[in-house]
This record gives sequence, C-alpha cells and structure tokens, in this order.
Amino acid sequence: MSDISVVIPTFNRLWALPQAVESCRSTGGNVEIVVVDDGSTDGTWDWLQAQRDIVAIRAENWGKDWAVETALQAARGEFVRFLDSDDWLCEDANVCQLALARETGADLVVAGYEDYDDETGERRVNAWDDCDDFIAQQLGEGWSSHYSAFLFRRDLIRGIPHRQDFALRDDRLFILEVAMRHPRLAIYREPAFVHRRHAGERLQHTSGFRRDLGFWTHISIYRKTLGLLEARGELTLRRKRAAIRMLWPNVRAFARAYPREAAEILDWIYRLDPEFKPPVRPAIAFAYKWLGFAATERLLGFRALQR
Repeated sequence: MSDISVVIPTFNRLWALPQAVESCRSTGGNVEIVVVDDGSTDGTWDWLQAQRDIVAIRAENWGKDWAVETALQAARGEFVRFLDSDDWLCEDANVCQLALARETGADLVVAGYEDYDDETGERRVNAWDDCDDFIAQQLGEGWSSHYSAFLFRRDLIRGIPHRQDFALRDDRLFILEVAMRHPRLAIYREPAFVHRRHAGERLQHTSGFRRDLGFWTHISIYRKTLGLLEARGELTLRRKRAAIRMLWPNVRAFARAYPREAAEILDWIYRLDPEFKPPVRPAIAFAYKWLGFAATERLLGFRALQR
C-alpha cells in the first residue's frame, strides 16, 4: 500500500501533464501517481508509457467523472488527493499534509492554494479561511478553498463517487458529501496546489446551454444536499443561509434564460429563510414585489439585449 495516491484524469493535456506529474513526485512518503488518459489524441498515452513511476490507465473518453472513478479503483494509497492535469502541487504539500494527518489522526487535511495566470504570470495566494462549521463553510459561508488542496483519508471517501449526474459541478457535490460525514480536520497553513488559469477549455468555463446547465446543476446539488441535511436533523438556519449565499447568484444567472424555473427556486429559498431579502438595488426589489421575480428578470434581460 502507498501512503498517498494522486489521481489525475487527463484529456489532451500533454502540454501541461508533465508539470502536474513532476509536482507529485515527493522525497517524503510513498506517493503513487495514477493517471487516466481519457481518450487523448495528442500523444499523451505514448508519453505515459515512458514514465516508470506512473500507474497509467487508458479510457475511452467517458468524461472526468468516470476517469476519476477508474483511477480510484486502481489506487492503493491510504490517503488520496485529486489533481487536474493542467494544475500542479506545491512543493512539499504531499509530505507535509501526510505528516499532519499522521500527527493528528485527521481524516481530511485542508489547505489553501495559489492561482496562477498563464498570460500575465501573476500569482495570488488564497489562504485557508478558518470556520467552526465545516458543512456551513462548504455550503458557502465564507471561502471554502478547493478540493485539490485537500488530502483525504481513503476510508473517509469510500463510497462517495464523482457523480455523473452532476458532472459540471461534481467536485462541489463530492466535498459536500465528505463534509456531511463530519471528518476530523487538520489544517495545512501553506498553499497546497496551484490552480492554473489559461485560455484553454476547462470544465468550469462554459457558455450557452452548458453554462445554464452548470447553474442548474449547482442549484440541484444544493437542493439535494439541504434535503439530506434536513432528513438528518442537521439543517440549521446558519447552514440554510450559507447555502442561500451561494444559491442566489446561480438563481439570478439561471433566470436570464429560464425565469419561470428560477422563480420556483426563489420560492424555495423563501421557504428556507422567510427573512431572506434579495441583495439587489431598491428599484429591482420593488419590481420583484409588484411584478414578480420572473417578469422582472424577463424585463431586465430584454433591456440588456437592447444595449
């Protein structure tokens, strides 16, 4: 068994993959690197075959979720972490987070991360933000970091898949399901990985119908999660309001194309918290009251098209 398995799904990312892989190689701890080539056509598979310290698996382009699940079936680490092939780990993140897990008995070692802009070379550190309710934090109270910065004990995530039904926001649902297992946390105070911003396509960068589907997927994840918390008697007002903080911008964005469906979600938000007041300008709040949410958003969308 390895100490850590790093799971890397990839598709036509040979321009970035070697840096991601190299960052996983550590002088401390036994690190297993599991890369699933999800049908690449850019020579990725040939490159992987030349690497002697990688568990390389070839898949047939079924998408990131299936690639991650395939990798997890092969992984043998006591701990697991997830890394996109166009990002990379910070130096010593594996060894330091593993040491923290050993010292504290933590199920989950959280951390912040860095943003890196390919075009400008600018780097920005997003430090971990302490919170005394991990579920509320991951629902949207404050800043929740990124799951690629986290080191997961394998037993903690056993039975939590990357769910294909929520593929555009699969990592958000994954970490919410992790949070609902009430893991014992340890905090690594340094950035754990670098999130690369580049001109290429990423799953979170979409347009048109896929963009609207992303908004709806995010909303659906929150409805599912809050329903589970309510069934367990764990849906506090604090957690409701944390979720609403994240739901509201998604509802408004979704309303640009689907105002009636967005209005139904807003009604649900009011049931969650009858004291909720939409954070909009007074004139828009007035229009919501007298015209209704859907009619107001249709009018706003029409005005935007006329500009």
